[in-house]
This record gives sequence, C-alpha cells and structure tokens, in this order.
Amino acid sequence: MDSLAQKMTGLQLNFRPIMEPLGFIKILEWIFAIFAFATCGGYSGKSVISVFCRDGPNATLNVNFSYPFKLNQVVLVPSRMDVCNRTLQETHLIGDSSSSAEFFVSVAVFAFLYCIAALVLYVGYLHVYNESNRGPMIDFVVTCLFAFFWLVSSSAWAQGLRNVKTSIGTEGIRETLSACKEDGITCDVTSFANMGGLSVSVVFGFLNLILWVGNAWFAFKETSWHTPPQTGSTTQQGSESVSAPPRM
Repeated sequence: MDSLAQKMTGLQLNFRPIMEPLGFIKILEWIFAIFAFATCGGYSGKSVISVFCRDGPNATLNVNFSYPFKLNQVVLVPSRMDVCNRTLQETHLIGDSSSSAEFFVSVAVFAFLYCIAALVLYVGYLHVYNESNRGPMIDFVVTCLFAFFWLVSSSAWAQGLRNVKTSIGTEGIRETLSACKEDGITCDVTSFANMGGLSVSVVFGFLNLILWVGNAWFAFKETSWHTPPQTGSTTQQGSESVSAPPRM
C-alpha cells in the first residue's frame, strides 16, 4: 500500500494515451455523458389544454412538468375549478416515469465521473496503470458494466419518455379528465411542450452505449486476457541459451 501511495504521488504527464483509441474514446464518453444528463435532468416544459364547451365559456388549463417526471403529482385541474358550468375536483396527470429518468441521469453522472478519473490515470499515472495487469482488468470490467448500464437505462428511459408523451398528449388528457368524456365538451392540447431535447437525450444514451462497447474492446486489449505475458517462455529460452555449449 505504501509503495502504491508513493507511485501515485509521482505524477508523470503523458498526453500520448489521449491520442490513442483507449483515451480518445474516453474523452468522447465524457462529452456525451454531459449531453445525456443535461438534456434529461435539466428539462421543464409546459402544455396548454383548451376545453371547448357547447354550453358555457371555454376554459384553458396550463400544465407545467419537469424532471424527474412524476406526472401523478402534476396538477391538471385545480381544486373546485369551474369548467363548462361544472365544478371539477382536483385532478392530476397519470403516470410516473421518475424511476427510469433518475436511473438514466444517475448512470450518466457516474459515467462522467469515471471518465474524469480514467483520463487522469491515463495522462498522469500511466506508469501505475501499466505496472501490473490489475489496472487494465479493472478498467475493462468497469467499462463493460457501464456499457450494460447504458443499455438498460437508455431502453428504460425511452419507454418512460413514450409514457410521458402519451400522458401529455390529447388522448391522454381526454382519458385523465372525466369532463372530456361528456357530450358537448371537447378537450384538445393546443400547445404541446417541446420535448425534442428529451428525444435527444435518448439518442445520446444509445450513442453512449456504442462508445462504451467499443471502448471495452480497447480496454480488453490492454489486459493479459488478450495478450498473455510471455515470462515463462522467455525464461526457458534464456536458460537454454545459458546451458548451450559455445560453438567452436
């Protein structure tokens, strides 16, 4: 442990690894992770629902929602609101996509942090990384785990986003608001929240998956599983050369 601590204090800057696939892809992963959690975790939107009444004045409902998309806590109709000569009780949207959204953002944040740690190791402590096979093996295993997490989280968030769009859409509003099912009342979403950024976050999620799968191959090439050490054969060849009689 003391020897490892002494080696970690010996910073040796070497920017050659970031010019190679293992380090360059890590930089791309770092950038794409930022876009993934920024486009999802920083989202907020507003939809406008118009209620057209055959008898009585029309009504307008404003729905504001944001990350982590706990739609069942978003108020669609305030308590005792008069709509089309009817007094409605407090009504919330349907659905809760918070688990998939939070899992997606968590994976992106941890991937961002791991990329920073790995780049520091590549650039400043490559001699420690290459000294034994433990460093490349850990890097390979962690890279494979992140590739798996990106697959699961991106797939889950893609389904969660689909549920959000359905709940905020016209059909979802009509199913949620009981007054919209009555004769003489028509409900339409006249202003849709712009969810293009959320769709982009799903794209970045699967792009991260591709990057981490590709990076796993280059991390695997650094391990002894790909290129076993040749210490045994080298030692045997050395002993044979020593024992062989000199040629006359």
